[in-house]
Amino acid sequence: MTAQQLDVIGFGNAIVDVISRAEEAFLDTHEMRKGGMTLIDEPRAEAVYGAMGPGVEISGGSAANTMVGVAALGGRAGFIGKVRDDELGGIFAHDIRAAGVAYATPPAANGPTTARCLILVTPDGERTMNTYLGAAQGLSPVDVDEAMVASATVTYLEGYLWDPPAAKEAFLKAAGIAHGAGRTVALTLSDAFCVGRYRDEFLKLIREGTVDLVFANEAELTSLYETDFDAALAALRREARRAVVTRSEKGALSVAGDELVAVEAYPVAKVVDTTGAGDLFAAGYLHGFSRGFSAEESLRLGALSAAEIISHIGARPERGLKELAEENELRV
Repeated sequence: MTAQQLDVIGFGNAIVDVISRAEEAFLDTHEMRKGGMTLIDEPRAEAVYGAMGPGVEISGGSAANTMVGVAALGGRAGFIGKVRDDELGGIFAHDIRAAGVAYATPPAANGPTTARCLILVTPDGERTMNTYLGAAQGLSPVDVDEAMVASATVTYLEGYLWDPPAAKEAFLKAAGIAHGAGRTVALTLSDAFCVGRYRDEFLKLIREGTVDLVFANEAELTSLYETDFDAALAALRREARRAVVTRSEKGALSVAGDELVAVEAYPVAKVVDTTGAGDLFAAGYLHGFSRGFSAEESLRLGALSAAEIISHIGARPERGLKELAEENELRV
């Protein structure tokens, strides 16, 4: 896959997910904030991993999951993220390439080990994440493949990248290259707690036009503006060039100036695990957006992709998303 073929390129933390079921008492015992993402150090990661029940290990990370979703829909996706040249790093690289995503970021020869995210799924399907960023924090401007970024229709940036300073610099470099090539820059706010840490900086990115397209869920949006949903949405419509807001079972909406388009959520027999729901929603929307589909078509692709993900454990599709879209009479 050459750089000239990319529809979407994602920048994010290259992480191996470890997913396990747990009762809420487990979260209380280990003082975890249900439904959030907490950054942890390596000793904490080892302690939680040792206490977890049987789990599933798979390459992950928010933007990486999104790029896998784009590829599953038939899109041409690339990913830039840092791993260590260790066993988990090799697993990550092999898995994401096998999913059809272009990935060529050189692994780190030394330093922290490959990142991992310990995900506890409670009986209600909610996921609580404990993330050791490890080698992912080493992503720096030198890792930005300028040709890939300039050629991609959309450059998609993960809000979690705002934690490590060097990755933040890579983020801004990529945005500058994309805009220099006349491309679209998208940002996902990632997590309400992440928004709480970097609210002013995220607002600056939106207000100054560093990002053209913002993805948020209800919790992230209300945290961004520190107000209720309706007031926050009104503020977002004034300040963002384009934005997409997911609302769980209430569906999702897209805003761009005076335009507001809303779609309903696709029905799901049972919510098994919400891990990756936002990531795959973004995949569906970005696939449609990069292909020039309407806002409604793009939202529906996102809603369908999210519905598939929450029907089973893990953040990777178990059904072919392209075929699923076609069954639901959505063009891909």
